[in-house]
Amino acid sequence: MKTAALEGRLKQIHVKGERPLDIECNRDSLAGAVSQRACTFCGSRVVLYPIADALHLVHGPIGCAVYTWDIRGALSSGPELHRLSFSTDLQERDVIFGGEEKLYRALSELIDRHAPRAAFVYSTCIVGIIGDDIDAVCKKVEAEKAIPVIPVKSEGFKGNKRAGYRAACNAMSRLIGTGDVTGFSPFSVNIMGDFNIAGEIWLIRDYYQRMGIEVVANITGDGRVDNIRKAHGAALNVVQCSGSTMQLAQMMEEEYGIPWIRVSYFGIEDMSEALYDIARFFGEKKLMEKTQRVVREEVSWLMPRLEEYRKALSGRRAAIYVGGSFKAFSLVKAFRLIDMKVVLVGSQTGTREDYQELEAITDPGTIIVDDSNPLELTAFLKEKGVDVFVGGVKERPIAYKLGIGFCDHNHERKKPLAGFEGMLNFAREIYSTVMSPVWRFVPEKPCCPERLHDDDIASGMAARRNAV
Repeated sequence: MKTAALEGRLKQIHVKGERPLDIECNRDSLAGAVSQRACTFCGSRVVLYPIADALHLVHGPIGCAVYTWDIRGALSSGPELHRLSFSTDLQERDVIFGGEEKLYRALSELIDRHAPRAAFVYSTCIVGIIGDDIDAVCKKVEAEKAIPVIPVKSEGFKGNKRAGYRAACNAMSRLIGTGDVTGFSPFSVNIMGDFNIAGEIWLIRDYYQRMGIEVVANITGDGRVDNIRKAHGAALNVVQCSGSTMQLAQMMEEEYGIPWIRVSYFGIEDMSEALYDIARFFGEKKLMEKTQRVVREEVSWLMPRLEEYRKALSGRRAAIYVGGSFKAFSLVKAFRLIDMKVVLVGSQTGTREDYQELEAITDPGTIIVDDSNPLELTAFLKEKGVDVFVGGVKERPIAYKLGIGFCDHNHERKKPLAGFEGMLNFAREIYSTVMSPVWRFVPEKPCCPERLHDDDIASGMAARRNAV
């Protein structure tokens, strides 16, 4: 297994049971390793992008805007200004003489044309090189247009995507605290770190509403500038994707005294526990009773439907490689729920504590890896005989080239996988890709499982899918 890794990467790979966990993480990517990580600018963009009524202007070459155009499957219940991905399109002349004037003209024209509630200006690598003073330009335009114009310091010299998360949190902190917070319920929360991929935040808000919880702000899925400005009026911050918005939650605790809890909305176990944790925080008996009713109703219709997929997928092998390791915890539990074995799990930005928890919930022999690359992932998938690989857009080609089923659990997907309904979608998608007859035509790959050729099971599953 280790022969697949570059020499400088060996300490970032661990096999459970071979030795005590001593994995290195939070390191800069090894030069030449072709890491699966994204850049600082991309990290800031994916966090702020779902704020639907804000103007998002990329100050840099057109390629940066293209790279992150419509980067999340983040749906909006109203405006869709966020999907336009504007850029100053810096050229050679701008690099030589500076791009501040071009940025000023672009901001002024776009604000006049689209009337956004705020504007975010992203500085890219080239801006860090030529030294454009985007703070001064933003301050000037903000005074002229009377809306918040916020620089997002996302040059690529400060690390990787995690540095972009910090830049996004710093930008949002300039909005929070500027709105009126009168009239909020004592049972109120901010949803942090959910980006409404395929409409997931609407499912979560429905659970909260049935519990009797008021949502002040979505940060940032289906987000609105005015709601974010009022976010300091909530009683609790509920942090879902800890890597992307944890710093903002900590800022708000220090400045406004708002406590936070970390949750996951994926899988039956974690989704239920998230709702119970919130109810326990408020300590109100009727709130807990409503929460128990919500969980009971959701689980009662879900489990019989899930059982059919569990029977078909029992014993299959899964691999997981995601951006934030917190997401991997829930995926391991979800695969266990449908009786599948996780043999590889890794992340781009995990901490030592995260990997300790992953080791605790995985089986002996499971490969745990930090900041992997295509060479390693390909070798691990072959070695472990994986049936399905869960990752993002950059992992998809690896799976398909090897003739392995794939499930997109990143921000480009089009199906909601959060909440109780999302667990059923997840099981259905895993079944569809693992059992696809296309794998019979992959060279040197065993034919499809016998279960796929069993007319009774195949027809039965089809009938049940239609019924669902």
